[in-house]
Amino acid sequence: MLLFSPSFALVEKALDASALRHKALASNIANVDTPFYKRRDVSFEAELQRAVRRGQTLSAYRTDPRHIPFKHQTLAEPQIVIDRHTTYNHNGNNVDLDVEMAELAKNQIKYHALVDRANGHFKKLKTVINEGR
Repeated sequence: MLLFSPSFALVEKALDASALRHKALASNIANVDTPFYKRRDVSFEAELQRAVRRGQTLSAYRTDPRHIPFKHQTLAEPQIVIDRHTTYNHNGNNVDLDVEMAELAKNQIKYHALVDRANGHFKKLKTVINEGR
């Protein structure tokens, strides 16, 4: 029995990536004036596309036979990347506050869209549990 559709696992992984990106962007904003600080970002979308092209799967195992079985799903792990190739400020820092704030707003919109998608999965499950009413 599969409790959630494979797309739910993707939504869950995308939520994790979005939360990690929020932390990276917040760190960039906090260090906007730190000398030689290099901005950080999260590489998830590109990693996911590469994993899909290569056909990589995420495998899981059950620690108890009573646990719900897992199926193989093509997923990628979000990776934090550091941009070491640019410098915008005289102090060696490459954080542009306007860019970071715009990216933070964009990430927040994506996160809320993903939360709405996850809520849709839970509403379907609730409908099934409540005998389809």
